[in-house]
Amino acid sequence: MKIGIIGAGSMGRALAAIWAQQGHAICLSFARDEVALRRQVAELLGASSGTPAEAARFGDVVLLAVPYPTLAEALVGVADAMAGKPVLTCVSGLRPDFEGQTIGLPTERTESVAEEIARLLPAAQVVEAFNTTFAEILQAPKRHFGDQNPSVLYCGDHAPAKAVAAQLIAEAGYQPLDLGTLRHARSLETLATVWVQLAATTGLLPNAGLQILTR
Repeated sequence: MKIGIIGAGSMGRALAAIWAQQGHAICLSFARDEVALRRQVAELLGASSGTPAEAARFGDVVLLAVPYPTLAEALVGVADAMAGKPVLTCVSGLRPDFEGQTIGLPTERTESVAEEIARLLPAAQVVEAFNTTFAEILQAPKRHFGDQNPSVLYCGDHAPAKAVAAQLIAEAGYQPLDLGTLRHARSLETLATVWVQLAATTGLLPNAGLQILTR
């Protein structure tokens, strides 16, 4: 599978490394330091770097992993290239310090970040995923906590895109759990806020994994 990644921060780089190890071709984009990006890409088998538009055209599936304040910039010129493709997003409104009020979004907001992305990319198949885990866990050799793996919840409106998301979540070493339609991203993003806040205030960050237990 060819995966375009828009966002070469901690999450984007970590998932790029995992998926490259799984044999996927990667195009990584949107970094503050282009020299460092090229150096990182050179260490990944089957990986390249480019602009967000190039990554969007390259990928059979695209991951958005950018800070919310840079979302509009990251999406310039990519909508046509994303038409009909699965677009995974872990973009959140969390403030970097995780302290106090962590949502850096207007209080009158009625849509989730994922729904906003779907509105900005109307022909894309948007799936919310990977917003309840930490980059440090992704950067570890394994995602195991003893003999258990953490869960990653995901949601979206397109069954084929959700199947791709579930595959990539499992390949990253997580238990994929389908939360339903993209409307449920509102609840998922709230859960992510609570989860990150809990981990930060209790000192568990980043050595904590969220798991949904079933009988």
